[in-house]
Amino acid sequence: MAPRAVTREQFAGAARAALGGGRRLESVERVAGGTKKGVYRLVMDDTTSAMAYLWDGTENYWPAAEGDDDRTDPFSPALGLDLFLAAHARLAAVGVRVPAIRLADSDGVHLPDFPAALAVVEDLPGASLEEMLASDPAAAAPVMARLAESLAAMGEYRAPAYGKVAVIDGGGTSRGTSCEGVVLDRALRDLAEAASRDPRIASSRDRLEERLRALTAAVRPRTRYAVVHGELGPDHVRVDAGGNPVLIDIEGLMYFDVEWEHVFLRIRLHEDYRPLEAAGLDEDRLALYMLAERLSLTAGPLRLLDGDFPDRAFMAGIAEHNLKHALRLIHA
Repeated sequence: MAPRAVTREQFAGAARAALGGGRRLESVERVAGGTKKGVYRLVMDDTTSAMAYLWDGTENYWPAAEGDDDRTDPFSPALGLDLFLAAHARLAAVGVRVPAIRLADSDGVHLPDFPAALAVVEDLPGASLEEMLASDPAAAAPVMARLAESLAAMGEYRAPAYGKVAVIDGGGTSRGTSCEGVVLDRALRDLAEAASRDPRIASSRDRLEERLRALTAAVRPRTRYAVVHGELGPDHVRVDAGGNPVLIDIEGLMYFDVEWEHVFLRIRLHEDYRPLEAAGLDEDRLALYMLAERLSLTAGPLRLLDGDFPDRAFMAGIAEHNLKHALRLIHA
């Protein structure tokens, strides 16, 4: 569903409540890139700014699917203010920099004409880590070093169970019996979806499933779970004025195998990943999670293209890139 426009007048009350001080909202700008929530920059008449997050069906480009509302699945869609607040609290507690919260409104009090869950947070108008790595690798080096420290702090945390942070910290439990089991179940679903949309995956489906099951069988049991962002690409790391990495798009935060995070980082960062390498990672889990994430990054973009996501060439490119890598993992 294409998002509807949210006007300056509709945001005025929220901006005043969040930033106050006699300021008046001057402009509202939709920020490109979000697929599950709306992201807007609010600029006041004295140039003070903040970011507004909106969780509403009209802001979600993803076609609905069975199980979307099952939060016992660690990989179900990360939608909602409550997930954001739980993730924010956990990351702050382990010493990871996240945008400061200026306002949280779950009841639509501050958007009476657009009833949606809302958070207004600190604006970080500088470059993302992705932009910095591309334009000034030398300046990015200390940011990467600090990000490695953040990852270490997340990896050292020990949670009592795996699953979404909001679920586990709220006393709940997740489906399945192990991280690798949950990953296998998801990978098989992604494989089926990708096979239904691309003949190359369809023709290799049996071999891909066989490889997934063999990799899962090789994984030894584990009962320790770290804090994992889940989609920690360099575009999800902003850089503040002090050169500190700031994690954004955190709603998917979960307690899980740290290898899941590092596989995603390797996929996204390529040769730039090296400063983030961590000792003691399980090679069997890395192998399973690499194939699973390649399939996820094939099936997910193809599913998104079933809807009306605007940047279609970009999303199709992600699917194609990861499809080829998934097939290389069984044809090598």
